[in-house]
Amino acid sequence: MRDYQWLHAYCLNRFGSAQALEAFLPQPRTPAQLRGIADDRYLSTLALRVFRAGLKHSLVDAKWPAFEQVFFGFDPQKVVLMGAEHLERLMQDERIIRHLGKLKSVPRNAQMILDVAKESGSFGAFIADWPETDIVGLWKYLAKHGNQLGGLSAPRFLRMVGKDTFIPTDDMAAALIAQKVIDKAPTSQRDLALVQQAFNQWQAESGRPLCQLSVMLAHTVNH
Repeated sequence: MRDYQWLHAYCLNRFGSAQALEAFLPQPRTPAQLRGIADDRYLSTLALRVFRAGLKHSLVDAKWPAFEQVFFGFDPQKVVLMGAEHLERLMQDERIIRHLGKLKSVPRNAQMILDVAKESGSFGAFIADWPETDIVGLWKYLAKHGNQLGGLSAPRFLRMVGKDTFIPTDDMAAALIAQKVIDKAPTSQRDLALVQQAFNQWQAESGRPLCQLSVMLAHTVNH
């Protein structure tokens, strides 16, 4: 595995200048900012991520005001009370995307948020306090306790809300294989642990957030 200096030099060459590189890289939210996000906004973003999966994002986003309306502003206390009959009625609402499995995920994820908030004070506090040095552990938690949050959905949700995370996209997986961190796409707990270890090392060397290292690494793959 090459060190961070190689990664930085490669990306400087690809982007042409340090200024161009820095302008392109994402910035995570601070723990204080993550704590400041209300639980209903976390639920809305969770639902948005679930409905975006496999669909054109612009199509889902255009319908989101209607989703906000039919799901009571994504207030977890209200959404968790939505029963099967209510969800069946939503299947007749042409303003939204009528996918029963995804509609059912919303109250289930509302319950997860309420459970976490009961233990941590708020879902935002839980997200803010989770250490980035074990971000794959947070993915695992969300996939286990949430609904329809497997695969890349959990890391993509975290990126959407601003929690620092890497995302094992095809390009990033190819880069990690080229760097001999793993030998195949990271799906097993063993491979994910190896990826986490590599990112922790690069972060210690660079001081950069995981999301920036993730984007930089993906850009080492030639197309």
